Amino acid sequence: MDWTDIKLTVPARFADTAEAIATGISGGGIYIEDYRDLESQVEAIAHVDLIEQDLLDKKRDEVIVHLYISPNENVAEIADLMRDRLARAEVPYTLALEGVRQEDWENGWKQYYHAMDIGQRLAVVPSWEHYDTDRAVITLDPGMAFGTGTHETTALCLTVLDEIVHGGERVLDIGTGSGILAIAALKLGAGKAEGVDIDPMCVRTAGENAERNGVSDRFQVLIGDLSDKASGTYDIICANIVANAIKALVPEVPNLLKKDGIFMASGIIDTRRDEVIDAIKATGLSVREVKEKNGWVCLVCGHGAAEE
Repeated sequence: MDWTDIKLTVPARFADTAEAIATGISGGGIYIEDYRDLESQVEAIAHVDLIEQDLLDKKRDEVIVHLYISPNENVAEIADLMRDRLARAEVPYTLALEGVRQEDWENGWKQYYHAMDIGQRLAVVPSWEHYDTDRAVITLDPGMAFGTGTHETTALCLTVLDEIVHGGERVLDIGTGSGILAIAALKLGAGKAEGVDIDPMCVRTAGENAERNGVSDRFQVLIGDLSDKASGTYDIICANIVANAIKALVPEVPNLLKKDGIFMASGIIDTRRDEVIDAIKATGLSVREVKEKNGWVCLVCGHGAAEE
């Protein structure tokens, strides 16, 4: 059966936001057409006159994000979710649906996706690739709705988890999506993890990913709002979502975070860093560290005064 290609076109300045949203909800993976740096990339491998004209004619002021949805997924539901999250992030866009053969997607993905080390202890490895390592391995498959770890926001979060998970922690992953952060924490030695998301598809997706990585007995996915589902206190709380969502949920975080716990907020474009920091500080939490990568920000926070 054919898969569905949800073709999302956005102005180039919104490319990172669109990619982050698509990565979080994709039912089968994403592919991005971004030709803004084509000329500089070409210089490293060939002369411009050796590149086909069709490629040189590609638009530089827009980016196309393709979401590949399996025949078993509800395309209309996913498209509606995309529209909602893009609207919340105030991203102008056009959306189109096209059919694509499953083998075209799978083969196209595999040639670009390889094992990747993150931090000092983690490795993200595709299911078809053998990777000899002593690191904690997160096994991924593009046929699953799973953040690959290549996007800056996910990579920043994984790096922080590599630094702060020491063993036995209780972890809450807000907007868990594919479950990658909770699974990474468990692989690093956390005792148990809970993922909260408003999207019902995450129950199946995160569950499959947890099973694939051998941590399903310690990972529970909860569907609903944070206030309805999370209970007790946590050593680590992760929120790799958009700035508006972080600002909306952060008032609830202090009561859920242990006295010596860590709250990690990511998915924040650098132009919105200060307003998110202000929202976090307004709750009484402090921002202990700011990590940045290619225009994206991850805030490491906790109770009490910021460390000097």
